[in-house]
Formats: sequence, structure tokens, C-alpha cells
Amino acid sequence: MQSRLSRRAALTGGMAVAAGFLTTSLAEAPAASAAPGRAVPRAADLLGFTPVPLSTADEIRVPVGYTATAFLPWGTPITGSFPQFVPGGNTAAEQEQQVGMHHDGMHYFPLERGPGGNERGLLVLNHEYTDEAYLQTGTATMPPAADWTLEMVRRSQAAHGVSVVEIHRGEGGRWAVARSRLNRRITATTPMSFAGPAAGHALLRTTADPDGIRPLGTVNNCSHGVTPWGTYLTCEENFNGYFRVEPGAYSPEQAALSSRYGVGGDRNLWATNDERFVVTPDEANEPNRFGWVVEIDPFDPGSTPVKRTALGRVKHEGAFVHVTKGGRVVVYTGDDQVNEYMYKFVSSGSWQSLRARGRSPLDEGTLYVARFDDDGSGHWLPLVHGQGPLTEANGFTDQGDVLVRTRLAASALGATRMDRPEWATVDPTTGMVYLTLTNNTSSAKVENAANPRKPNPWGHIIRWQEAGGDHAATTFEWDLFLLAGQGRSSGDGSTLADEDAFGSPDGLWADPDGRVWIQTDGTQPTGANDQMLAANPHRTDAADVPEIRRFLTGVVNCEVTGVVTTPDQRTMFVNIQHPGDGGGSTWPRLDGISTPRSATVIVTKDDGGVIGT
Repeated sequence: MQSRLSRRAALTGGMAVAAGFLTTSLAEAPAASAAPGRAVPRAADLLGFTPVPLSTADEIRVPVGYTATAFLPWGTPITGSFPQFVPGGNTAAEQEQQVGMHHDGMHYFPLERGPGGNERGLLVLNHEYTDEAYLQTGTATMPPAADWTLEMVRRSQAAHGVSVVEIHRGEGGRWAVARSRLNRRITATTPMSFAGPAAGHALLRTTADPDGIRPLGTVNNCSHGVTPWGTYLTCEENFNGYFRVEPGAYSPEQAALSSRYGVGGDRNLWATNDERFVVTPDEANEPNRFGWVVEIDPFDPGSTPVKRTALGRVKHEGAFVHVTKGGRVVVYTGDDQVNEYMYKFVSSGSWQSLRARGRSPLDEGTLYVARFDDDGSGHWLPLVHGQGPLTEANGFTDQGDVLVRTRLAASALGATRMDRPEWATVDPTTGMVYLTLTNNTSSAKVENAANPRKPNPWGHIIRWQEAGGDHAATTFEWDLFLLAGQGRSSGDGSTLADEDAFGSPDGLWADPDGRVWIQTDGTQPTGANDQMLAANPHRTDAADVPEIRRFLTGVVNCEVTGVVTTPDQRTMFVNIQHPGDGGGSTWPRLDGISTPRSATVIVTKDDGGVIGT
């Protein structure tokens, strides 16, 4: 562990030279980028706010000089007849016209060039799952399974998926929802299509879709990605728990696949009234139609979302998109489960060239899985049929089969088991790739240099430099960015200063200036609420630990997740998911409603400045 931590100076120094960026413990060099029309902050000045303390209060807290305002809570009307939210009283049809439940990853797409883009845009946000008690009754009381109806199932399905909402800043600087033709809900029943090598594969065919190219809906939408051609990628994570598996439903081969992905449980009770979520000997493939990255065009409300199979089928936490100097698209995606893997997809050519020829850059390319070696080097192993163990003799019939069974293929290649790989991001000032690893307390954890603590209840963040600064490279050098926990004096192995303590890192985003925003989901020191911190990787303390400051604390029993700013970085959007999960919260307390509701928080600096400075 110490040797990996000691690599930090060499690794950051190498990347800094490649990027033309000076990084020292007293870093004073300018960052490499900034929003147009404003000064570029020095690296030492990236974090200019006074950190907030840990909190257990049922309110959002931000630094002095900042304001946080709740916005777009679950149930906000955005389409159709714009039906008002009634806790536990909206129909499924009404929920389809309202913002979904449990906000997660999101992105802001400006609708105008220049300054106007900071005032008007599309906010596209994921809805990870539903709390059926609050959804169905407006209270913490869960209806008995025997009382479940098709209407209740459809209401739940309508609260899943993605919301596309046009928003604008109006009088007094307040943001509001526009009644726009672009507003849209994408749910668990929205018609979609498959594309890429696995489209039409036998493992994707059902009686309702014998060609295996027309799936219905998207579920458990966690984090996201954004393409350079202006589309949104939503990621299907824990899809496995939506199904009920009937006895004898699987052949031995199918059972191995189902077991690897943990299919079964019917946690939302959809199988009570929707046969699509019942796995039988005659209908065993529906689970295989989930676990993909879905591309959505937010500017075309009539477009069909596409499940891009070339990116593999796992429990996708996110799909961070980076473009190489040669124009190739690289998509980083973690598989969020203990002892699973980190992946990246590299397009076969320039995205502009491929699109000019009418081809999708997300359909043609190579999917890789990461191996983190103990000496600090790393390799991207290609998931390509016919190479290495991925042959018909070993049970992989073709490339489509490799992609449907991505986890099994990655295991065959000997990839490194990770402690729940979650969000990834690329620092635009250096090209460094960061990855959160939330935690791993499994008895089956395999200890390795990249995941050095067993058990690991607090999580950590790893980062790497792709060879030659080329994100399409197949080798890299890595180090441990930080080990989360209760602080260095606690003895839990964390590398943080005590005042910066946090656990369970999850959401992650490097802004245009190089601040790395870290969001948490899980156990926090002293039983505090989840939080969001900002790290300055270009400045370290005497212990060679990056400068970190706590920027925001969430409400009782929530997750802090999803973060993005307007192009000028003067308005930040942060999502608060499942407030009061298990009780204790009435946030956001809008319009006299005390039912806890996931919502977006708008954060601004009182002097109108850049967030974080």
C-alpha cells in the first residue's frame, strides 16, 4: 500500500509534464482550461471556500457565501397535462408526465451558444429505482404483496428511467421548468432498439421480440455519460432484482449466466402483474435485455433510445466519455458490485469520420477490461471473440455471446477484482483518469495492490495515467489517490486528514478547472449524513495527500449523487437521492408536502462567482 501511495509524485509529475501543467505541493501554475470569458484560476486557488462540518441535520448545508435551493423534486409535472403531484395519489399515466423517482446521474445541455447557454438548457437526469411505499401510498407503509395490481406496477415502471426537462433562469435568478416540446419521460416501458455486435443475438430473443432487436424500457438508471455529438448515455445497473425466476426456468448454461448476474428477487413486485418479468423455461432471455448502456438524443423527443451492446452487459455504474487527440471515443465504465471489474471501450476510428459514414462510434470498437498489476503498471485486456480464452472451445460462440456474458469473459481473461468500481472521470487539465471504489466487506474479497484493505468498509479512489497520454492505449500506470475513512488518527488505514473524513465514495466528476468533486453513498464517520467534497489533486499536504474540503452535506438517510454545472461554472446542479430512506426525513418540504422526495439542488455563489473558488 505504501509503495502505491509513494508513486503519487512520480505519476502526477509525469502526467503534468505531458499536459504542460506544473504540479507540486505548492502548485501555483494555472489550470489548463476554464469557461470562456473568465480568468483561469491557479492550481493553488482551486478551492477557495471554507469547508462545512459533518452534519446529521435534515437540511442541505453549503459553505458560507453559497446558497442551495431544492428544485425538480420527484413528481414535478413536465409533459402532457402537467398533472400536479399528489403523494401516493397519482395514476401511472400521470407519473409518466412527471419527474421520476430517486434522481442519480445527470447532465446539463445548453440550448444556446454563448452566455445564453448558462440561462437556458436541458437538464437530463436518471432515476435509479423506486421506494414503493412512498410511491404507492405517500407514506412509509408498504402495501401487502397480495394487494398489488397492474396499475401499481405501471406506476412504478413510470417512475423509473430518465427525465429530459427544459429549464431556464428567470426573474430573480430563479430556475423554472419550461413547458417545452423537448420535455420527455423515458421509462421501463419505452420502446427501444438494440445496436452493435449483440443485436439480434439468440440470447436477446423473446416471444414478443423474436428478432432480438426491440427491447422495452430501461431500469435502475445509475450514472451516465455524454457524447461529443450531443447525446446522453444512461446506464442500467442493478437490473437483476426486477425478475422472478420460476423453478426449472434455466438450462445449466443459462443458470450459470443468471447466477453470475444474480437474477431474481422481484424486489419491486412487477412479476405479480407483468409477465415480462417472470423468467420461465419458455421465456428465459428477458433479463439479458437489461444491463446495457442506452443512448438517448435529448434534442429529438421522437427518437428511439438505443442499447449499445458493444459497451458490454454488466451492472453499469456510469459511462464517462473521453475523446482522444485523434478523435477516437473512449468510454470508461465500472461494474458496481463487489469483486467485479473496470472496463473501457475504444471506438475503431474518429467519431466524426464514423458518423459521417452513417455509423455509430459506439457500435464499432473494442471493449477492454482492466488488470491492475502489483508493481503499479496496468493492462487493458481485449474482450474479443477468438482471442485468448474467449473461444468456442471455452463456451464463447461469437462476439455477441462475449458481450451478453461480459462478466464471464472478463473473469476468463484474469482481470483484477475490484471493491465495487463506480464512477469514473477524466481530469481535463491533465488527462488523469479517476475511479471511485465504494467499499467491499465481502468475505470473498480478494486482496490486491489496487484494492489493499480487507475488509474495506470505507472505500478508496484510484487513478491512472494512460501510456503516452493516449486514452486508447492498452497499458497504463496507476496509483492510490486516497483511502477513505475516519481520518489518519483513527487507525482505520485512511490517508485523509481527520477534518476531511468521509466514507463510501461514489459520484465523481472533474470539472473544467480540474477540481475533483467526490460524492458519497453509504456509511460516514460518526454516523453523519452523506456528503460532497472537492479535491485539488494539484496541491498536496505534508503527508502527500491531496487538498480536500467538504463542500456540501446532505439530509437524513440520503445519497448525494450526480453533479454538473452550467458552462460558466456559476450554477451547480447536485442530486439528493432517497431522503429518509428508512425514515427520519421530510426534505425537501416544498408546497407544504412532508413526504420525502428525491430532488435536484441548485447551488450558486452569492457573489455570482465560479463554484468552488
